[in-house]
Amino acid sequence: MFDVNVNVKARMLTQTSAAMTSLPTDSLAPPVVAQGSSQVPPRSGLHYPLQERLPDLGSALEVAPGVFWLRMGLPFALNHINLWLLRDRLPHPTQSGVMQEGWTAVDCGIDNPATRQAWEQIEQNVLQGLPILRVLATHMHPDHMGLAHWLCERWQAPLWMSTSEYQSALLACSGLSNFGGDPTVQFFAAHGWNKAEDLAVVRSRVGYYPSMVPKVPRAYVRLMAGAQVRIGDRLWQCISGYGHSPEHMALHDAKNQLLISGDMLLPSISTNVSVYAMEPDGNPLQHFLDSLSKMQHLGDETLVLPSHGRPFQGAAARIAQLRSHHAERLDELVLACSAQALCAHDALPLIFKRPLDVHQTTFAMGEAVAHMNLLWLDGRLSREQDATGIYRFKARQSQSSAKPTGD
Repeated sequence: MFDVNVNVKARMLTQTSAAMTSLPTDSLAPPVVAQGSSQVPPRSGLHYPLQERLPDLGSALEVAPGVFWLRMGLPFALNHINLWLLRDRLPHPTQSGVMQEGWTAVDCGIDNPATRQAWEQIEQNVLQGLPILRVLATHMHPDHMGLAHWLCERWQAPLWMSTSEYQSALLACSGLSNFGGDPTVQFFAAHGWNKAEDLAVVRSRVGYYPSMVPKVPRAYVRLMAGAQVRIGDRLWQCISGYGHSPEHMALHDAKNQLLISGDMLLPSISTNVSVYAMEPDGNPLQHFLDSLSKMQHLGDETLVLPSHGRPFQGAAARIAQLRSHHAERLDELVLACSAQALCAHDALPLIFKRPLDVHQTTFAMGEAVAHMNLLWLDGRLSREQDATGIYRFKARQSQSSAKPTGD
């Protein structure tokens, strides 16, 4: 079983703006290995057709006809993101009846000088003199959305994404996000994180998202669940996913057995699934597990193109691993809450088996509340707010699955 600590390592987009500019992103280190968990053993049922091959920065690796893998740096513990270039053709914007050859870019990387430089190298080395015709973002997180505005302006290309993700990006770019400020401090305090110096850091992070996504394109083309998008010679179906982000869109080419999975299905780390201050009683972990069912039918030969890690086959096996992992964590929490009522902060050592710094704890708290909320909303735990205003969870005597009507 892999260690849930990788959730935090993988999703802790935690450095300040100053740290971001000082960390090197012009070269990619080998993938982070956390406690032996990032390499899936052979018995897992996953297969890596490309083995250890990785695209160099500024170049691309063709993984299927007309589908190219780019890999760009991130100044975080998870030091890379996979981006995808798809050969495309669309009606020419000014010449009636003429089709224009070019590319669709799927996801963008964060906005920093190194990523812009990497895209300029892609322009020289990969695009073959053809333009980017559209930019498609799987979701609004900074490593996927950061450079969308720059690419769209550079190529006069439209942005394609789901409505919830686009609107969430607009809010976050304006500073109204879940990543910092007083509402986030109050939310964490209500779940037992009350160390003043830690919360001061959280309060200061209101500029976290705009530091990596300084601008959002003024308009977009809407992606919807079940919609089909023709990109070049391929027909991709949108598969919506929830829990990790508001309305994540993966792309499935059923004919050629390809899935661009974004962050919804990763080969060796578990996607961050968090409750945020804007939706404190949300149930994102249940939404995430339900969303995995939409990919359960994929055959073993489907090549999954994830946003982090290497392309792999064995989607059903990976989904089974993720379900088992979360089920074990949930059972451990119920057992712990049988002895005494716990708040989410109390549960951190049960879920994350190593010390966490302040930045890591912000993501760990969201995950802990997500697990607690699922159990509470499923009726396995009760929830009460004590005299100090902290929510505490206790295992119910009868493990009924009936949904509670209130606290």
